[in-house]
Amino acid sequence: MSTEAHGRTTRLELDDQALREWEAVVLDAGPDGIVLDRSAFYPGGGGQPPDHGVLLWQGVQTRIAGVRKGDDLVLIPVEGDPVPPVGTVVQGAVEDDRRTALMRTHSGLHLLCGVVFRDYGCLVTGGNMEPLTARMDFDLREVPPGFKQAVEDACNAEVQADRRIDIRTLPRTEAFEIPDIIRTATNLVPPEVQDVRIVDIVGLDTQADGGTHVGSTKQIGRITVAKVENKGRGFRRLRIKVEE
Repeated sequence: MSTEAHGRTTRLELDDQALREWEAVVLDAGPDGIVLDRSAFYPGGGGQPPDHGVLLWQGVQTRIAGVRKGDDLVLIPVEGDPVPPVGTVVQGAVEDDRRTALMRTHSGLHLLCGVVFRDYGCLVTGGNMEPLTARMDFDLREVPPGFKQAVEDACNAEVQADRRIDIRTLPRTEAFEIPDIIRTATNLVPPEVQDVRIVDIVGLDTQADGGTHVGSTKQIGRITVAKVENKGRGFRRLRIKVEE
């Protein structure tokens, strides 16, 4: 698997999703943001929010409240926290509880997507998540009787099946030869992206995706379909919760 960079920052979290602490050097810094040479902070995208965490340096702590994507990957410090000078060696640390919850939730959404596509043939029209709670919108014109419970039961059967979740990167042409690789109604992979990251719930769901995930469906935990909403024009919103 190749290591990805965003501007001057090597992104560590895409190759090692268990990584929570690492050493880095400050390349740029100011009250509006900090650029590191290496970072495991997920910057957000695909509905998954950015990580929180800290930088530790010379006995000082800088809390990180988010990440901004531009020419560089810019870490946003909590207002009023000290900022390390350029050239400082820092220890980065991602807030583990939040990241782990988001990984479980993101994998849960992929599992939900796979179940609804397999059982009802519906494409995704939108989605969003916070730790252990999320929503996903589907192009579903008619809601069959018992749909909510049937989806929940099918999702939890796949959780118990303990399917492996594999991640790999493929050349664009090879990735798009995979049947149904795009499960959204609109292809969200920009044409300039030539290496496509693939998240594969083995035997259930294979999608292009840039987020972080757990290693198997059993690590997601129990999924509850809390509500099915009608969003108009045949679009249905499923709200889920992820439990232990």
